[in-house]
Amino acid sequence: MSKRTIIPFGPQHPVLPEPIHLDLVIEDEKVIEAIPSIGFIHRGLEKLVEKKDFIDYVFVAERICGICSFIHGMTYCIAMEELLKLEVPSRAQYLRVIWSELSRIHSHLLWLGLTADAFGFENLFMQSWQIREQILDIIEETTGGRVIFGSCKVGGVRRDISAEKLQEILKKLRSYRNQWTEIGGIFLNDTTVKHRLQGVGKLSMEQAKTLGAVGPMLRGSGVAMDIRMTGYSGYNKLGFTPVVETAGDCYSRCKVRIRELDQSLQLIETCVTQMTEGPLEAKVVGFPNGEFFARSEQPRGEAIYYAKANGTKFLQRLRVRTPTFANLPPLLTALAGCQLADVPVIVLTIDPCISCAER
Repeated sequence: MSKRTIIPFGPQHPVLPEPIHLDLVIEDEKVIEAIPSIGFIHRGLEKLVEKKDFIDYVFVAERICGICSFIHGMTYCIAMEELLKLEVPSRAQYLRVIWSELSRIHSHLLWLGLTADAFGFENLFMQSWQIREQILDIIEETTGGRVIFGSCKVGGVRRDISAEKLQEILKKLRSYRNQWTEIGGIFLNDTTVKHRLQGVGKLSMEQAKTLGAVGPMLRGSGVAMDIRMTGYSGYNKLGFTPVVETAGDCYSRCKVRIRELDQSLQLIETCVTQMTEGPLEAKVVGFPNGEFFARSEQPRGEAIYYAKANGTKFLQRLRVRTPTFANLPPLLTALAGCQLADVPVIVLTIDPCISCAER
């Protein structure tokens, strides 16, 4: 008769850049159940809306997560703009899309590197991060920051990118595409990598829907759901269609992210082609009043910002639902029945960001 044992996984673990704790109930080498414990780094950022001017709070929103910081700030701005009845200029919307997709590219490359590191492919890890550093160089050239951009504001954007610079960026990205295509081919075709990813951490389409999975976790299980389909911030002008895979395993989620690298480049190319000259921001007049749900698609999945305002410069309430938080129940389901050695890889396939899950 097999004996059940509880093994602690985290909060300090080589595969986890941030602290999350899982109690793994195992029989021999098989995981029967995973019980999560979170709350190690709660920072109380939502409470700060009562003390920070609603215009200044965008800087706090960007610091909820260092990887998808720009999209956090943009989602907050979308909520404020709806409450203020502001129409963001077309050029500002296109610039927001460009910076959002650059964020997606660097986030997916970071994830590819961490995943390679998780199953011991150190060379692949370094190659992925080498390309990511070049993407961060582009972000730094256009915003002044590598982690926190600071380029999004209520009503539009703070910075512009010249036509010459945009063409230079496209030239660089097209050259980088050759590199990430080569790396993606290793992830998708190498026998050892496929052995670690295929058939591991399976999540069916029905489970993904029922458990509220988002992002590549959801699209990797065959559900064509991406908040960019709603057309926020100019995506309605770009002919966007989501990337979907159907196997529902770690390999499928990896394939979604690799395909989204090319898709992000295509979106940036379309933005550069369609962008026209014009103002960068709409003037903010008065204070927000009412309540609104803003939604966006971060690299990890759907983020929701609920804002409630009372006509003063301080918001009454802000609630943020991040993709990592939404993907925790699907993660626990994917872990049940796996081998103990596969736990780090499965945990990484939701691309966990604990700092934004706990805020």
